[in-house]
Amino acid sequence: RLPQEESQRSCFECCIKCLGGIPYASLIATILLYAGVALFCGCGHEALSGTVTILQNYFEVVRGPLDSLDVFTMIDIFKYVIYGVAAAFFVYGILLMVEGFFTTGAIRDLYGDFKITTCGRCVSAWFIMLTYIFMLAWLGVTAFTSLPVFMYFNIWTMCQNITAVEGANLCLDLRQFGIITMGEEKKVCTGSDKFLKMCESNELDLTFHLFICALAGAGAAVIAMVHYLMVLSANWAYVKDACRMQKYEDIKSKEEQELHDIHSTRSKERLNAYT
Repeated sequence: RLPQEESQRSCFECCIKCLGGIPYASLIATILLYAGVALFCGCGHEALSGTVTILQNYFEVVRGPLDSLDVFTMIDIFKYVIYGVAAAFFVYGILLMVEGFFTTGAIRDLYGDFKITTCGRCVSAWFIMLTYIFMLAWLGVTAFTSLPVFMYFNIWTMCQNITAVEGANLCLDLRQFGIITMGEEKKVCTGSDKFLKMCESNELDLTFHLFICALAGAGAAVIAMVHYLMVLSANWAYVKDACRMQKYEDIKSKEEQELHDIHSTRSKERLNAYT
């Protein structure tokens, strides 16, 4: 039973070392980033598809030629941008997670001492600068995503208070949102059948809430970028201090070696003189 207990103890100690080597701060930031990007990309893609359906069915907006830059072409471009954002930040999250593993002190204790080079510090500083730029970009994405949320909120509020606006002749004109050119006229008024059908349909309510979820995902990505900035700054400070400590240890060992060599030389000289 003793060998079995020793093997269980060694397995337990190995598991403890592995759990201690996980960069939990980077792991939490990565999970938050993936959740925010997935929420933004998935809900944003479906919300854009719902917007196309609403524009075609209730506002009777027709897709233009392929070489023209209309609202449908812009929506297709946004969808491709969403695909690129999902792929890019999936890879970026993995890179930041790997950087967190290599700058964790528990990993150094687990795999032995390692040399911290100038390249390692440059990589950490580069990640800090890149993460800061991405944080500003996600702030812009959050502000941009709030625009369709505001637009759909106005429409959704009118539908919820349809009895209060029965007497007033209110119209939703796409020209005021910049969706179509000023020469066109695509509007739906509160007293029309199209407005009632749009309010009763599921597309409006679903698209509105999908844009809200996309806005929440963009906000989560901003929080993840801020979290990453704190983690990367702490890692960079750790690497910098470790580099200084390494230089100090090298100088100390060099001085000790020189003193040892001097002492050995003097001992040999005394021995030769005595002889």
